[in-house]
Amino acid sequence: MSKPAGPDRVGEQPGRAERAQRGAQARRETPPAALAEHHVAERRDPVGLLERQAADRVLELVPIRYGRMSDTAFAFYRGAAAIMADDLSHAPSTGLRAQLCGDAHLSNFGLFATPERKLAFDVNDFDETHPGPFEWDVKRLVASLAVAANANGFSGKKRRKIVRACAAEYRDIMVRQAQLGNLAVWYSHIEPTAELTELRDELGKAKQKRVRAALEKARSRDSVQALSKLTTVVDGRRRIVSSPPLIVPVEELYAAGDLDALYHDLQRRLGAYAQTLQWDRRPLYDQFRVVQFARKVVGVGSVGTRTWIVLMVGADDGDPLFLQMKEAKPSVLSAYVEAPAFATEGERVVHGQRLMQAASDIFLGWERGPDVDGVEHDFYIRQLRDGKGSAVVETQSPGLMMQYGRTCARALAYAHARGGDRIAIAAYLGDDVEFDEAVAEFADTYAEQNTRDHAALVEAITAGRITADTGL
Repeated sequence: MSKPAGPDRVGEQPGRAERAQRGAQARRETPPAALAEHHVAERRDPVGLLERQAADRVLELVPIRYGRMSDTAFAFYRGAAAIMADDLSHAPSTGLRAQLCGDAHLSNFGLFATPERKLAFDVNDFDETHPGPFEWDVKRLVASLAVAANANGFSGKKRRKIVRACAAEYRDIMVRQAQLGNLAVWYSHIEPTAELTELRDELGKAKQKRVRAALEKARSRDSVQALSKLTTVVDGRRRIVSSPPLIVPVEELYAAGDLDALYHDLQRRLGAYAQTLQWDRRPLYDQFRVVQFARKVVGVGSVGTRTWIVLMVGADDGDPLFLQMKEAKPSVLSAYVEAPAFATEGERVVHGQRLMQAASDIFLGWERGPDVDGVEHDFYIRQLRDGKGSAVVETQSPGLMMQYGRTCARALAYAHARGGDRIAIAAYLGDDVEFDEAVAEFADTYAEQNTRDHAALVEAITAGRITADTGL
């Protein structure tokens, strides 16, 4: 029978059977059990990798990063994406690629407000987003659970149960996504209120109340709330509060410079950023004017990157918009995995975020230009606070951590299904627990490795190899 007439079929997508066969072939070549491996003998000096990262950061802020990472093994893990990327590059790989978060640990998931002003739960940090083997994100997530469980003093049995539940949830959701059509996969998302209902049978009333309080707190985190927290009125003018070294207005950083010229250049860069917004959002952005810039220290792994907050106002001083301009450096995965080239690293972050998230910030965009140091840097820009909230992992009970880990796994599977071949990945994962057991074993092994790496950082600080500022 001849093929039906129609457009050129050269670009036709492979069918379900062909995609499933690809996943089955990957499973034969790299059985899930192989994913448990961690090649300790091939490792590079973990502190050396951190020092290499620090070379092109704001040097006066780097000791803050080391101080934060030295605090606990979990804090170290949060800042050690580059170390783990190097480790994963030596491990057996499925070869099944998806758009990765690149740093999918527990604290990089959370709540945020969608453009429709509903709360969503999803991956919420994309500095390291990059295509790569899907299991790299899964390993980063399950190992973070093992590290957090150890830090919280859970028994080995409870830790293993938490990690296996996370891996099983990812596998189960991916198998379900493989059975859906493309549009259904694209629209898949998590409703935090629905997740709370699922928790009801597992949590006591006091814990349910805390979860509800977290939802309400996230809803209240917006530019108006940031205005009250981060600004004050000086001589009748709204100004960003100075709290060095964590928040420093640009006027204090460059008091001897030409501030008019500096502000002119910063506003020019914002003009370039506005051109990357969706066209229907530019008229809204244009209704705001710049009031002040300040440098802000953020996160753990990002400390030392060039990050600015921008106070803008609209109709009046009570109508604020806070933006965050965060430097976008090459992904930690870029040295190990090939990917499509983007004109700037900021564009890479934005496109990766839009692909992985069910909904993204309406002011998400990027720009490249000379920073105040006169050197060109890439940035991505988003609202500073827009209903954002994250779990306090350090205070979670075993039951809550298991449910939270499962929710993170669900969000990650949704993201990978949008940005990867869900049918091939599902065929690789299969309907047994081999994958779950393998990545759980890896998580235990890597948690032990992380403990040793954390100790190496503390030793480097004690020996004077590197300098750390603690308590900031």
